[in-house]
Amino acid sequence: MPAAHDDDLAFAGVARLAQLVQQREVAPRELVTLYLDRIARLDPILNVFRTVMGDRAMADAAQVERRLAAGEQLPLAGVPIAVKDDTDVAGVSSMCGTGIDVGPASTDSAAVRRLRAAGAVIIGKTHLSEFGAYPVCESATWGVTRNPWDLYRTPGGSSGGSAAAVAAGMVPGATGSDSGGSVRIPAACCGIVGLKGQRGRISTKESPERAYRFHGLNHIGPLTRSVYDAALLHDMMTGPEPDDEIPSPPPAPPLMDALRAPTRPLRIAMSFKPVVPVNVSDEVRRPVLETAELLRSLGHEVVERDPVYPVIAIPAVLAMFMNGFAHEIARLPRTELLERRMQAEARTSRLVPDWVARRAVAAEPRITARSQRRIADFDILMTPVVAMPPVQVGYFEGYGPTRAMLRMLKFIPFTFPQCYSGQPAMSVPVGIDAAGIPEAVHLVSRANDEATLISLAAQIESVQPWIARRPPTELLLSQVG
Repeated sequence: MPAAHDDDLAFAGVARLAQLVQQREVAPRELVTLYLDRIARLDPILNVFRTVMGDRAMADAAQVERRLAAGEQLPLAGVPIAVKDDTDVAGVSSMCGTGIDVGPASTDSAAVRRLRAAGAVIIGKTHLSEFGAYPVCESATWGVTRNPWDLYRTPGGSSGGSAAAVAAGMVPGATGSDSGGSVRIPAACCGIVGLKGQRGRISTKESPERAYRFHGLNHIGPLTRSVYDAALLHDMMTGPEPDDEIPSPPPAPPLMDALRAPTRPLRIAMSFKPVVPVNVSDEVRRPVLETAELLRSLGHEVVERDPVYPVIAIPAVLAMFMNGFAHEIARLPRTELLERRMQAEARTSRLVPDWVARRAVAAEPRITARSQRRIADFDILMTPVVAMPPVQVGYFEGYGPTRAMLRMLKFIPFTFPQCYSGQPAMSVPVGIDAAGIPEAVHLVSRANDEATLISLAAQIESVQPWIARRPPTELLLSQVG
C-alpha cells in the first residue's frame, strides 16, 4: 500500500509540483519514480498507456535538474506529462489507436516541443480509439481503457487514456486532441478539466511525415485536475509554427492573467438543445441546472436560450472529418489491420472529394454566424457535455458504421459544433452523482475569448472545489483482485 504522502504528491497537480521542484523540495527524478510506480500498479487494471518511456523520462528528468542548476526558469520544472498517442513524440511511433506502426516520429509535435522547453518530462503515450473516431477508448489492437471511477464504464474518448491517467493520479496532466469533443468528453466522464482553446492557438503541427490534420477540426488541449493547471499547460503549448495548416488567431494575453483578474458579471445562455434531436437525460440536465443557480448567486445572469444549428452544419462537419480521415488512411501501409468498422468508414470517406471539404471549410463563418444569432448577446453558452452519463464498456460493440454513428450521436450531441466554429470550450467538473460518477458542465465562449471562459471556470471551481476528490482506485483494485 503506498504511503499517504505519495498519494497526496501524486494528486498535487501540475503547478504545485512545479513549485515544489523549483523550491528544491522534490527532485524531478523523484516525481518520475513516483508516477512510474503508480503506472506499474494501476495500468494493468485501467489500461491507460500504449507505451511508457521510463528510462527516457528518467534521463529527461536529470536533464531538467541540470537546467535548473544552471539557472533556467522552467514553469513546468520536472512535471511528468502524458501525451495522447496521435500526437508525435520524437523517437516513438504514433499508433493512433491502430495496430499499424509506421515507425518512430522524426520530431516532436509543436505542442510537445513547447512542453519540453518549459521543463515538462514526457512519461508515456496514452490510448485512444482508432483515429479518435469514437467517444470511447477501446480498440481491437489495444483493448479497453477503463474509467477509474467505475471500471465497467468508458472514460470517454477519444482522449480517454489521457483523462483516465490524470483522474487516477498516474500523471498530473496530459495532452488530448479534440476534433468533435475528444478532450471535453473524457474530461467529463473522468471528473477532470478539459480545455479546447481557440482554433490555431495551439499549433497542431506534427512531424513532417504527418502533415495532414482534418481541415482545422482538430485542436490540442490539456487535461488536468484543476482550472489553474489547464490554464498553465495551455499557455505553455500556445504559439504558432511556420507553415501551420490553420492561421493563428489574434494574439491574446496568457490565460494565467485571466485567473488573476476578477470575474465580471456575465450573461450566460443555458441550453439543453443538442445538435441532433436526441434525448438528454435528467442525470446530465441536473448539474447544469444546479450550476445555473450557483452562477446566479454569484451575480451572473443565466437565461435559457438555444442556439439554432443549421441543417447544413452536420454534413459540413462530416465532409471535413471524412475527407481528413481518407487522407490519414492514404498514408498508411497494411490498412487491413484496421478494425472492420474503420475499414468500412475508410471506403466511405474516400468518396468525399477534396473540393467538398474545402467548400465546407469556406462555409464555416456563415454557418457559425447563423447558429449563434440567437445567443450573440451572451458571453457564455452552458450545456451538458454529453447527453447521458458515461456509457458502459462495449457500447459500440457489434455495430457497423451507420448504426454506430447514430448510437454515437445519442451520447455526444453537444461538443462538435465548437470544433467546426473553432470557439474555445471546456468541460468543468461540478459534482458526483448518486452512482458515484462525475458530473460536469460544458462552457463555450465567444471566438478568441478563452480569458472569459477560464475566468468563469475558475470561479466555479473556487466555490465548489473539485481537486481533492479522487476516484476509489484502491477499492476498485481490491475488487478485481
